[in-house]
Amino acid sequence: MPELDHITILRDIRNKVLYPVYFLMGEETYFIDVIADELEESVLSETEKEFNLIVLYGKDTDIPSIISTAKRYPMMASHNLVIVREAHQLKDLDDLLPYLAKTLDSTILVICYKYKKIDKRSKLYKALIKTGVVFYGKKLYDNQIPGWIASYVKQNGYGITPPAMQMLADHLGTDLGKIVNELKKLFINIKKGSEIDKGIIEENIGISKDYNIFEFQNALGARDSKKAFRVAKYFADNPKSNPFVMTTGILYQFFSKVLLYHSLKDKKQQNAASELGIHPFFVKDYAVAARNYKPEKILRIFSQLREYDLKSKGLGNETTDSGELLRELTYKILN
Repeated sequence: MPELDHITILRDIRNKVLYPVYFLMGEETYFIDVIADELEESVLSETEKEFNLIVLYGKDTDIPSIISTAKRYPMMASHNLVIVREAHQLKDLDDLLPYLAKTLDSTILVICYKYKKIDKRSKLYKALIKTGVVFYGKKLYDNQIPGWIASYVKQNGYGITPPAMQMLADHLGTDLGKIVNELKKLFINIKKGSEIDKGIIEENIGISKDYNIFEFQNALGARDSKKAFRVAKYFADNPKSNPFVMTTGILYQFFSKVLLYHSLKDKKQQNAASELGIHPFFVKDYAVAARNYKPEKILRIFSQLREYDLKSKGLGNETTDSGELLRELTYKILN
């Protein structure tokens, strides 16, 4: 069986299409947790879980113990569910091969192998593919996060405006677990079917709709000095919520896309959005920035971003704090 995506796996579990082994691996741990939690929730009733759900942890167990547990027969239930969390801490994974060659049909063994992946050329991988389900959770790229947020919000019965979607992506980064936790808190406080805008996010999650990295990059792109310095001051006054390294990283991505926009032969909205990896709503912001910053200036900005990133880490700077560095950097970008 080929590797399956998490949507297919979840659908199969809910339809009671179950396999003797689930090997869940990869850098994006959110999907691994969702699949393991769905199995824990769906396979057994609450009464059956008392005797037939065993949760082990990689740091506290070993392969012989896992196999021994997997060979137990269920008590008054159709399945024995064995979930091995933190399996990336296990040693000698190849010792699973004898069990994979002869699994117990009444056992569902779930191995959560976070942060890592196994070699597809290995005997272990080939045995897992032959026996059960293998899932690889690949970390999403930055430009994939806004679309993922929109999809997740829609699946839960809400809408979201493009600026709100981008605000969340810029503020919360690529940690899907963190994003989902914040969205769940938001869902509790708003009516089903509501459209989430920047005001709702500010009220329920605590991200300022006026003082965030999304507004900062747009102010710089529009060469709105007054607004840019106002946001920079807010960042300087709230450094824990707005780390300098995160700010420079996002600005580098922003100006990289502005430079790419310069090179596009077809600058129509849909094509530009596709090439830049952004929502069509934001193409106008990059068009404005491209008018304000020629390629030569953008290349100088890249050098300035690198210079100030190093200064923030103490290289060539022992006294200037991150807030003052950001104000200096803002001035240099605008001038």
